[in-house]
Amino acid sequence: MLLRFSRRLFLLQLLSLTVAGCQSKPTFESTLTIGVINYSGDEQIINQYAKFDSYLGEKTKAYIQLEPTFNENRAIERLEARAWSLVFAPPGLAAIAIARYQYVPLFPLLGISNLRSILVVRKDNPIKDLKQLQGQTVALGQPGSATGYYLPLFNLYGLTLAEVLFAPTPKTVLEFVTQGKATAGAVSIAEFNETPQTDLRVLYTDPHYIPSGVVLIGPNVERNRQEYIRQVMSEFPSLLAEEIGYIPNGKVPDYRHMITVVERVKLIGSQLQNKPARLF
Repeated sequence: MLLRFSRRLFLLQLLSLTVAGCQSKPTFESTLTIGVINYSGDEQIINQYAKFDSYLGEKTKAYIQLEPTFNENRAIERLEARAWSLVFAPPGLAAIAIARYQYVPLFPLLGISNLRSILVVRKDNPIKDLKQLQGQTVALGQPGSATGYYLPLFNLYGLTLAEVLFAPTPKTVLEFVTQGKATAGAVSIAEFNETPQTDLRVLYTDPHYIPSGVVLIGPNVERNRQEYIRQVMSEFPSLLAEEIGYIPNGKVPDYRHMITVVERVKLIGSQLQNKPARLF
């Protein structure tokens, strides 16, 4: 009798440990995939988002998956597939996501000073205005870049270029111009000033201030859950939010002009692979 009781007690204890073990494992109700542009391609961004990912996962009971992309071109593919639940989007990408793919802005990203689009040429090039780029080769950034793609094409509208070169990063745009592969190249003032450019000068500066980037939430996230995520992110400590570049409770910038630029450039998108490329 004592043996039978001891065996029963042992089985009950074993069952209790098994249940406790199962309860200690995290259970995820869903997956939230965060998209972000990472030009450098290094792994530092994983550490940068670690505290935020942990906080958001704990509050939403979701598995958080960070998905960095090397440039805007790949990012557009992910937006079109509605693959990203949250996006830390620079201005051009944000305009596309809002206008075409039903993403909703939640918070502004920390502003970058001198976020203006410029066209640069070599210092020994005599060109003085945009009209003189008629028949020349121009280097642009990837589709999705406000300063490297949309605004320069908006400003060059009406010209016929010998060729349009697409560079994977702003640094490559500047290299194309320095090496003579392109007569002019489009970047932001901030990108131009990152490294002293002894061989290049600014040909044209776009007069429009570009809105700051934004954190977007995707249409694949249910509406009530969107509001809960907004609340959770607004309560994230400000100093920690700054580490990943957004402003809790900040005012979302006006994107109407940026969306107008994107939609106009879309009309000439099919011409850009041609030689010559007619921008009208």
